[in-house]
Amino acid sequence: MLKSLRVFVFTLAFGLPQVLLAQETGFLDRSVTVNGANHPFQVYIPRGYDGSQQWPVILFLHGAGERGDDGLKQTQVGLGRAIRLNPERWPAIGIFPQMPASESWQGDAGRAAMIALDATMQEFTVDSSRQYLTGLSLGGNGTWYLGYQYTERFAALVAVCGFVGLGDSFPAFLPETSSGPYRDLAVDLAAKSVWIVHGDADSVVPVDESRKMVEALQGAGAEVHYTELPGVGHNAWDAAYSNEELIDWLFEQRID
Repeated sequence: MLKSLRVFVFTLAFGLPQVLLAQETGFLDRSVTVNGANHPFQVYIPRGYDGSQQWPVILFLHGAGERGDDGLKQTQVGLGRAIRLNPERWPAIGIFPQMPASESWQGDAGRAAMIALDATMQEFTVDSSRQYLTGLSLGGNGTWYLGYQYTERFAALVAVCGFVGLGDSFPAFLPETSSGPYRDLAVDLAAKSVWIVHGDADSVVPVDESRKMVEALQGAGAEVHYTELPGVGHNAWDAAYSNEELIDWLFEQRID
C-alpha cells in the first residue's frame, strides 16, 4: 500500500526534541457503515497535501471484478493504477469505495460511496465546486446512476465502457417511458460536462451502449466528449486514465 508519513523534529528552548507528525499521504484505509454493514474504502491523499489549500476530489467506481471486502482491489485497476504510475498527473484527492460481491452501485453500495465522499470532504480540505465522478464497466453504470441521482453534485462525469442497462442482469435503472432510458437520462444530465470512453471491440459491454448515450446527450444539447478506441476490447480504462487531454479537461470543470 502506497503511504508516506513525513516527520519533523524540532527542539524547544529547554533542549528537548519534539516530534510533529505531518499529514499522512498516499492510499489510506477508511470505512463507512450503511444499514449496519461495513463498507471499506480507500482515500488517496496527494503527497503535496497539507490542508492549506482546497483540492479537487474524484469519486471512482470500480467494475465487477473488484467487488469484495478486502478494501484494496478497487485501487489496483483504473484510476488507482493510473495514480500510482503517474501521481503528478492526478493532483486531486481520490475516493475508492468497494462494493460487496454480487451487488451493483444501485442500492447500499451507491449510498456508501456517497457517504464516503461526504466523510472525505469533512476530513480533508476539498474544493466543493470540483467534485468529479468516474467509473469503469459496472462502475460506468454506477457513474450514470449516481450522476442521475445526484445531478447537481458533480462538475463532470467520465464513464468508461459503461452502460445504462445490460439485459436481465443489470436492467436500466430508469422507468420505461416512450422516449427510452438513454433519452431520459440525457435530458437529466444535459447541463453536465461528460466524457465517454469505449473500445469498439468490447465483447463484455457492447460499444453501442456508449454510442447510444452519446447520441442522446448530443440530442439533449449536452457538452459531451467521446473517445472510441479502435480494436480495443473491454479494457478501455488504461487508455482513458492515461489520456492527458481528458485529464486536463477534467480538472478544468467546476460548478459555478
